[in-house]
Amino acid sequence: MALCVYCGVRSGLFAKVCGDCKKLLAKVDELRGNVGYGEFLDGLAATGVPKEKIILFLKADPEGKGSVRDQVTAEMTSELMQVMGLKGKQSAENVKDIRQSIEKEKK
Repeated sequence: MALCVYCGVRSGLFAKVCGDCKKLLAKVDELRGNVGYGEFLDGLAATGVPKEKIILFLKADPEGKGSVRDQVTAEMTSELMQVMGLKGKQSAENVKDIRQSIEKEKK
């Protein structure tokens, strides 16, 4: 049995992603670029997936490019910068680095 790359539960014989995380991925794709962060989280909750699993999903970084949360935050930040007339673009790696440095400062 394989384990889900997002939450770590059984995902099936050859599947990399479990059913709940597939629902969350589909919802992320649907909401991406269309809603604010609060609405985004509400949309994930509306899938019926337990809150604890949503948190694991958002923290997951299966590709090593930044967690799902970092990717969404980077996209929203880039859109905000564009609307404000600022040049540049945030990447998930940038957001991950910023988040990690803030977490280190808290300790």
